[in-house]
Amino acid sequence: MKKTVAFICVHNSCRSQMAEAWMKHLGGDIFESYSAGTEEYPEVKPLALEVMKEAGVDTHGLRPKLLDEIPSEVDYLITMGCNVECPFIPCSFREDWGLDDPSGGPIEDFRKTRDLIKKKVLELISIEKNNA
Repeated sequence: MKKTVAFICVHNSCRSQMAEAWMKHLGGDIFESYSAGTEEYPEVKPLALEVMKEAGVDTHGLRPKLLDEIPSEVDYLITMGCNVECPFIPCSFREDWGLDDPSGGPIEDFRKTRDLIKKKVLELISIEKNNA
């Protein structure tokens, strides 16, 4: 059975979306991945989608979601560094990635964030494979 992972941020419009897309792309065989935000937001940031497409990652169907649209309990809970207190979601493993939000910056900032998230997703996949 696949493990579940949720990536949580404030707006679920950039970093958490990238993380969900990377996990589906790289770890879809062992993780069921979700992302959500604590506040509503109208769309995924266009530059976030653009840099993920540059990396060959499918972003079809990504949209901002709220916490009530994802499972109420997950195996792994990852917060993005939102500078807010994220709500309690029961989990076996919790970590804050402390990533700066590239929103409002140049595309290079989005690329750097994308690549950092990829590295962290690969680390998470490695942790799970070592625990299996």
